[in-house]
Amino acid sequence: MPTDQIGTLRASRRDMALSMKHLRSVPGPVARGAALAAALMAAVSPATLQAQDLRGQPAAQAPVAPAAPAAPQRRGISESVAAVVNDEIISTYDLAQRMRLLIATSGVQPTEQTLPQFQREALISLVDERLQMQELRRESKERKITTLIASEEEVDEELAALAQQSNLQPDAFIRALRGQGIDPQTLREQLRANISWQRWIRGFYGSRLRVGEDQVTLVQERMAAAAAKPQYEVSEVFIDANRVGGMQAAMQGAQQLVQQMQQGAPFPAVARQFSAAGTAANGGDAGWVSPGEMPPEVDAALEQLRPGQLSAPIPVRDGVYIVYLRNKRAGGGGTLVSLKQAAVALPAEASQGDVEAARVKLEAVRTTAKGCNDIEAVAGRSQGVVAGDLGEAEVNDLSPDFRSAAEQLQVGQLSAPIRTRAGLHVLAVCAKRSSSAAQLDRKAIENRIFGQQLSMIARRAMRDLRGSATIETR
Repeated sequence: MPTDQIGTLRASRRDMALSMKHLRSVPGPVARGAALAAALMAAVSPATLQAQDLRGQPAAQAPVAPAAPAAPQRRGISESVAAVVNDEIISTYDLAQRMRLLIATSGVQPTEQTLPQFQREALISLVDERLQMQELRRESKERKITTLIASEEEVDEELAALAQQSNLQPDAFIRALRGQGIDPQTLREQLRANISWQRWIRGFYGSRLRVGEDQVTLVQERMAAAAAKPQYEVSEVFIDANRVGGMQAAMQGAQQLVQQMQQGAPFPAVARQFSAAGTAANGGDAGWVSPGEMPPEVDAALEQLRPGQLSAPIPVRDGVYIVYLRNKRAGGGGTLVSLKQAAVALPAEASQGDVEAARVKLEAVRTTAKGCNDIEAVAGRSQGVVAGDLGEAEVNDLSPDFRSAAEQLQVGQLSAPIRTRAGLHVLAVCAKRSSSAAQLDRKAIENRIFGQQLSMIARRAMRDLRGSATIETR
């Protein structure tokens, strides 16, 4: 069953491909940030990186070793141990490589202030992936299943997809990784863990989940009750305080991410790499939400935002949210209307004679055209008349003259000529629908509930793995 929360790696591919392409082709702030990170990392070898434990406390600093070059190096004698997960070692080389991968794929500019955040996130991700792979190997052995862990061919397929979305051949994509100082094996290990774990969660737990009709009906009733309230199209990043070492660390990390996104880091890539919400795999896309669906603190922040604005960090009970308001629509049963037009361009100071000549042409179009299906063809036969699709809009967002016509006309009808400062227009109404109708689709609601439940199960499974594991940082 498809879900909005736990899905394939397609969104991950898109975000990574976009960021890699941006780093490669645009000499802007993100590329400069990657260059700065390479310089900072070249000055400090993996062995000198100060590891932090999973509670956010710094561990003892490792011995100083020779500086690491920008290109990936073979593992050598200068390596030391960054962490041990159930007797499996994460080396300082692994940690440094994962940091470079995060930098290349998140679009966040590394600075002296953000490098500790990259280090913490890299270490947490590596620990989680080690735990996932250990669990999958154990399940494979107990159940005698050989397909739980992704094969080399499956990883190759994901790499090829990433390369294709960056408009590169796989060999060129690998060279681009190496150019950022990233050993391709680092990416392969991350992809293998992601493919395997998501497949296990979907297959083992997803097959047991059932969304009841009463659950869907309850959501529909709640959404209908909220139809009179504003609705928000939202992207989200959630920093889990328990995961990063407490509320202070979560707040500090969120503030740094907000600053980086204000400077141009792409929200979807940041969400994929740093968010603990179930929407992370989709680039943080939470879709349309109504008041009450998110924590009260987030609802209050959304009320103050305008479309296109990014929020400040929003502390909640167990972490910190960052939300980006993509769009907003009024409640109260607003109406969306799809329009086409035929128009004659006229300056505001056009003579009355020019206006009347244009009116005659448009009246001819109006009386000949039968609606949206042929208005463009009919207009094309009249010299000086242009036609086109205006798309879908909220009626209340239209200009007063257009709004009046859109409200009064039925689907398929054409308006009388309307004078504006740009010219003379005839509108054709192609469709009308309630702005909240899409929110009441039962299948979409079912998929959303399924995804939320599966995401909760995945987080609980990881929490249990961490709780029963022996994790030691150095």
